[in-house]
Order: sequence, then C-alpha cells, then structure tokens
Amino acid sequence: MRWETEGVTQRILDQLREQVRVSQGRNPQPSAGIIDSQSVKAADTVARDSRGYDAGKKINGRKRFIVTDTLGLLLVVMVCAANVQDRDGAKSTLLSLYLATPVRFVLADGGFAGRLVDWATRILATALHIVRKPAGQRGFTR
Repeated sequence: MRWETEGVTQRILDQLREQVRVSQGRNPQPSAGIIDSQSVKAADTVARDSRGYDAGKKINGRKRFIVTDTLGLLLVVMVCAANVQDRDGAKSTLLSLYLATPVRFVLADGGFAGRLVDWATRILATALHIVRKPAGQRGFTR
C-alpha cells in the first residue's frame, strides 16, 4: 500500500511503458490514446454499493474504463459501478489522462459520442475522435 501512496507503482509502470515504446521505435511519450469500457460481473465479496446493473449488457457488477496508447499499453484505468454511463465515466477517465500524460488525441467507439466530444475539446483541449463500425458490420473483425 505504501508504494501506491508514494507513487512508486505508477513510476514503474510509466518507465516500463516508455522502454517498450522505445524498443518498438516509438517516441517514449504517447501522443494518442484509445478509450473503452468493459462491464464485468462482480464477485459476491464486492460491496453492493460499488456494484451496479449495466442494462445494455445485462451485467450486475463493475465497469472498467481503460485508456491505452496505440500499442495497447496501459495509460489510465478507472473502476466504478456498472450502471455508470460510458459518457459519464469517460469524463473522469479523460481528466485523469489529461493530468497524467501529454495525450491530446483519443479514439473511442460510438458509445462515447455526443456532448462528451465537445466537453473534451472545450475543457481538456483533447480531440475525442469517434470511430464508427462500417454499415452492416457485426462484432469485431481484423
């Protein structure tokens, strides 16, 4: 716990990410990120007040908001109750990203569209680009 409060864990993660990026021929600091959320069922040991029901995915549990760089390396994580809307949870996550990194361009899926895009531009000077699936596509493809 002391490592976490003193920021040791974050410094280790930052240094490892920079080393991987340099080994891949990239700038040590990312300039772009990708945000997404994931709802997961909570164990019975998780307190009820930190769980929620994600009606869209029919999951009673928690939701993770994750921002990675374009290599998939972790930048920011935020965990909350699953009933938090993507656009609402993304505000806290994007604010953390803004404060912790130089990333000012973020890709997101359609679940993050709407007023969040304007908010990110106006408040965080961050371009939130919504990437939509091609018409007729179902699920993920490579």
